[in-house]
Amino acid sequence: MSDSTTLVYKKKKKKFKIFPLVNAIFFIIVACLIMIPIYRVIISSLDANTSYNFVWLPSKFTWGGYTAVLTRSSLYTPFLISVVTTVIGTFVGLLVVTLGGYVLIQWEMPGRNFFAYMLLFTMIFDGGMIPKYLVIKQLGLMNTLWAVILPMSINVYNLVLMRNFFEGIPESLFEAAQIDGCSPMGIFFKIVLPLSKAALASIGLMFAVSFWNDYTNFKLYITKNKLFNFQIQLRNMVIDSDIPVDDAVNQETIGNAATIIAILPFMVIYPFCQKYFVQGVNVGAVKE
Repeated sequence: MSDSTTLVYKKKKKKFKIFPLVNAIFFIIVACLIMIPIYRVIISSLDANTSYNFVWLPSKFTWGGYTAVLTRSSLYTPFLISVVTTVIGTFVGLLVVTLGGYVLIQWEMPGRNFFAYMLLFTMIFDGGMIPKYLVIKQLGLMNTLWAVILPMSINVYNLVLMRNFFEGIPESLFEAAQIDGCSPMGIFFKIVLPLSKAALASIGLMFAVSFWNDYTNFKLYITKNKLFNFQIQLRNMVIDSDIPVDDAVNQETIGNAATIIAILPFMVIYPFCQKYFVQGVNVGAVKE
C-alpha cells in the first residue's frame, strides 16, 4: 500500500466521539420526560374510567370526552373568537415587527440608535399591569378584542429578532435595488419580505401561539361573557367544574379532552412550519 493510499485511508477513517452519543441520549431522555405528561392527558381523555393515577393504556376506551366537548354549543363562539383573535393578532404583530425591523436597519436614518435603545429599554423596564389597564381604559378599548390584540402585537423581542434577520441580508442586494431605482418601500416588498419567509413563519408561529393561549388579557380587559375566548371557557370547565354532565364518561375525562382540543390546532400546524425553521438557520448562517 502506497503512502498516498494510506493518507487517504486515514482521512476517511472517523474517530469515535463520546459527546454526540451522550448528547443524543440526554435529549432523548428530556424529550421523553416532556412527553410523559402529554401522553398521560391523551390517555386520560380516551379512558371512561380515568383517575389521577398514571396508566399506559385506557382501561375503558371511549370518545365520549371529545363528543361531550365538541357537541357543546356554548364553546363554539369562544372557539371562533380565539381563531379570529389569533389570525388578526398574528397579522398585525407581523406587520408591526417587519416594518419596525426594516426601519431600524436604515443606517442613515437620523435617531436610529435612539429609537433602538428606547425599544430595548421597554424590554428591561415594564410599566406594570395597572398602568397598562389605565391606558387601555383611557383609549376606550375595554370589552373589545382590540384590547387583547394591540398590546400583544407590539412585541419588542420579536421586533429585535426580525431586525437581526434583516441585518443578515447582504447589503449588495439593497445597493443593486437602489441603483435600479427601487424605492425603500419597493425594496421592502420586493426583496426583504420574499427573503424573510423563514423568519415570518417562525415569528408568526410565536405570535399565533401567544394569541391562542392568551388568558390574562381576556381576564383583565374583557368582562362580557360573549367576548370570552376558548381558554377562558376551558378554565371554567376545568377549575370551576363547569363540565357537561355525561353519566357514561368521567368528568376528568371530559376535562382532559378539552385540554387536548385546545392544543390540537398547533400540534397540526407546527409540522408544516418546521421546514421554515430549518431554512431560517441556513439563511442566517450565510454571511456576506
